[in-house]
Amino acid sequence: MKKVILWVLLILVFLIVFNTIFFLVGILPHPLSVWLSYGFIHLAYLMVILTPLLTRKSSSASIFGASIFTISMIYFAIEFVAGLVFILLRRSVITIPLIVQVVLFGVYAIILLSVLIANENTADAVARHEQEVFFLKDLSSQVKLLYDQTEDKETKRSLERLYDLLHSSPTKSTPVVRQIEQEMAARIDHLKDAIRGKGGNVSGLISDIAYLAEKRNSILKKQ
Repeated sequence: MKKVILWVLLILVFLIVFNTIFFLVGILPHPLSVWLSYGFIHLAYLMVILTPLLTRKSSSASIFGASIFTISMIYFAIEFVAGLVFILLRRSVITIPLIVQVVLFGVYAIILLSVLIANENTADAVARHEQEVFFLKDLSSQVKLLYDQTEDKETKRSLERLYDLLHSSPTKSTPVVRQIEQEMAARIDHLKDAIRGKGGNVSGLISDIAYLAEKRNSILKKQ
């Protein structure tokens, strides 16, 4: 709570200082170009505050190494200078101030949206990779657990070979091998029951899982 209050106070510093100077030093009434620039400066500052909230926490998308916060800060700095110039000029015609500041915002919006799209794609790719890694690690750990629970030496050797095969298999997955992976998971569930004496051919199930794993690996290597 204290951290939130400090952030709010930090945000308010610029608003208080800028608005105090604007209303005390400025000559009233202000022409429309001044109010236009006043609004765009506040919009740019608002974007600095909001953009960190627009991306997933795990994402690190950027353009030329610049994060979205940096991009928003650059836009704010440029807009602040441009807006300040138009405020000082106090033109009665708003055409040039409007065009300049709309173009600045348009360029910023295009860059920002491009980064946000890349941001989402990166986050999706990371999440998908983590899921793929978890799938094989989960299967390997299940086989390792069955190995620890088995007393038969021949079965332990077969499980050890199966574990090595799964452990060394590519973590990357594709829709083409998705059904094979589901069959592997289902057969490991059957293998658990067989080893616990609930029926099933232990040796045959281990061979089936190994065959499916090798088939999966072969397909992935060709892609």
